[in-house]
Amino acid sequence: MNNYLRSFRTGNKRTIARVISEIENGNIELLEQLYPFTGHAYYVGITGPPGAGKSTLVNVIAKHLLTRGKRIGIVAVDPSSPFSGGALLGDRIRMNDLALNDKVFIRSMATRGSLGGLAEKTKDVVLVLDAAGMDFIIIETIGVGQVELDVAQVGDTTIVVMVPESGDSIQTMKAGLLEISDIMVVNKGDRDGAERILTELKFAFDLKEPKNGWTCPIIRTVATRNEGIDELVGSLLDHRKYLQTSGRYAEERKIKAANYFLGLISSNISSQIHSRISADRLQNYINDIYERRINPYKAATEIVMRVMNTPIKNKKDQMVKRRGEVL
Repeated sequence: MNNYLRSFRTGNKRTIARVISEIENGNIELLEQLYPFTGHAYYVGITGPPGAGKSTLVNVIAKHLLTRGKRIGIVAVDPSSPFSGGALLGDRIRMNDLALNDKVFIRSMATRGSLGGLAEKTKDVVLVLDAAGMDFIIIETIGVGQVELDVAQVGDTTIVVMVPESGDSIQTMKAGLLEISDIMVVNKGDRDGAERILTELKFAFDLKEPKNGWTCPIIRTVATRNEGIDELVGSLLDHRKYLQTSGRYAEERKIKAANYFLGLISSNISSQIHSRISADRLQNYINDIYERRINPYKAATEIVMRVMNTPIKNKKDQMVKRRGEVL
């Protein structure tokens, strides 16, 4: 192991930040080197509507885990501006006191147009923090509603956060966020309407089967006053224990590994297609589709078959092809 990776593995924040930047810029070789060191951290996804206090909850959960001697990685995803592509990245500002702790690493990311509540490179960044030796990695999504379902494909435990004002939207959310929750939190539980939403949530969960045998706890918190956090962290650790003792942990991790792998295959195929079809040829297809001289379904199949029959030019592409042939 070279000094660069040794510094990374010992938790040097500057090195971790540099590695993440390289991964975000497409350094797949570096991610390949780090992958054997992953698989030890526990992933916690936190999602919910805007204004639910997710960042404050992340802050207090992390502090609670720090008292147990754990190393914490936090990936906070912020929405990008549709005009500039930039993001405020305010989560890092709200967690400023945590950022100074040697056992905490915080990375803010912009979605840059990605749907599902996560940035495109979120899963890669989570793997980097795993390889860096974090015990828990908390992923906070942007908070835009039912499209937040991607977080369930990353987190081992998914925490859905709501507020008393969310009560009227529970029925419309039942097929979305409520379905992926392992722990349900009603934050800002000192506000009017807290009892009503707690009752509605209990009724909603009574009507559905427990998720993989796990009964989702519904917890009232006031994160700004640290109320309910002991119960929340206790439920988080209980869920981890349940997954590990029931065998669900390995099963769920294999499912997530399969989804991640298939996503990489799709991404590689898409990259190959875009790199091998000229802009002129693509425009010709678009013109033909617009004029109804060809249908888009046939055109898409034709392009994929054309690319698959094109000789691969460089060694890196040859490696990808050989792996695909073995599979």
